Amino acid sequence: MKNVTLAMDETLLEQARGLAERRKTTLNALIRSLLAHEVEQEDRIAWAKAGMKRLMDEAAKRSDSADTPYKWDRRDAYADREDRLLSRHERPDLRGFGEES
Repeated sequence: MKNVTLAMDETLLEQARGLAERRKTTLNALIRSLLAHEVEQEDRIAWAKAGMKRLMDEAAKRSDSADTPYKWDRRDAYADREDRLLSRHERPDLRGFGEES
């Protein structure tokens, strides 16, 4: 593991030490955790941007190959999900309810 030297305001340093103490960890571990979180967040953002770009490219290809341009419709996006949600809620009648005596 490599060592890094940081320069920070004295007030911030004291507040950070207090935070680390309240969390029952070290300042070193707190800073590592915060940096790891930031790097992970950056990776998630890059992944999401790549996914959005891919979807936009696919939509553009659909528009190019169709007679009329592709227009996004919310119902298309939720149709499959809606079918799954509805089927999950379909349950047989409870015993004793709705039965003919």
